[in-house]
Amino acid sequence: VDTDLIDFLRAEQIPATLFLNSRWIQTNRSVVDELAGDTLFELANHGTRHLPLSVNGRKAYGIQGTRSVAEALDEVFENHESMARITGVAPRFFRSGTAHYDDVAAQLVRELGEIPVNFDVNGDGGATFSTGQVKAAVGTARPGSIIIAHMNQPNGATAEGLAAALAQLRSQGHV
Repeated sequence: VDTDLIDFLRAEQIPATLFLNSRWIQTNRSVVDELAGDTLFELANHGTRHLPLSVNGRKAYGIQGTRSVAEALDEVFENHESMARITGVAPRFFRSGTAHYDDVAAQLVRELGEIPVNFDVNGDGGATFSTGQVKAAVGTARPGSIIIAHMNQPNGATAEGLAAALAQLRSQGHV
């Protein structure tokens, strides 16, 4: 858990939607409980196994996608039920692993009562970007942009890069 990132968001009062997958929840249960109690954050569904959401097995970034409607249903709904049970609130949003959906799977998400979400700004390259790269990437955001960044890599430069980009984001009316 990138506590520097969570602390930065809190200190600056920046609301965020945090997409959590089943494995991360199981490994970081006390953190989930803490985040669930913080009104600054909305916890959202990032899948049971963090897979591309497909009904035909399409791969994304070399990761095998769900191979049927039944697998896609399990990928979304198992974590949905788990999050609702743990936090007391059913997640409103879903983002698949690798951010890949096919049309049938996206419709399935909607039918399960969640909104499929993607992003338009890759803020940290899966937590591989340097501070300068994060700042530059986040600097491309426009009003209404959805910036993806990762809180599961504490050794990354995500927090530092977002902090460096804060003045620019505020001048653009984002925060």
